[in-house]
Amino acid sequence: MARMVVIYKTPSDKAEFDKHYYEVHIPLAKGLPGLEKYEVSTEPVLTMGFASDTYLVAILSFPSLESMKEAFATEVGKACAVDRRILTSDEKVQIFLFDEKRLI
Repeated sequence: MARMVVIYKTPSDKAEFDKHYYEVHIPLAKGLPGLEKYEVSTEPVLTMGFASDTYLVAILSFPSLESMKEAFATEVGKACAVDRRILTSDEKVQIFLFDEKRLI
């Protein structure tokens, strides 16, 4: 299983971010080929020991990194990338891609 973890910093307008994220971005992303699961955090997002400006964490699951790459090479995948930049600036997001190794 491969994961994409997207960490969004707190937007200046939470209501506007939420409206776009839930009404535009998620429905678009649900069309990604091979997407097996799409999870999002609920508020608040807490950290250990210091204040955080993290607003939302999204975790998308795919069968493999290769299938994830293929999904984002499609028209839907390209549209998701464009829409993410409409949703928030590059400075307000971190994206991690990785294969997982289950230990327990």
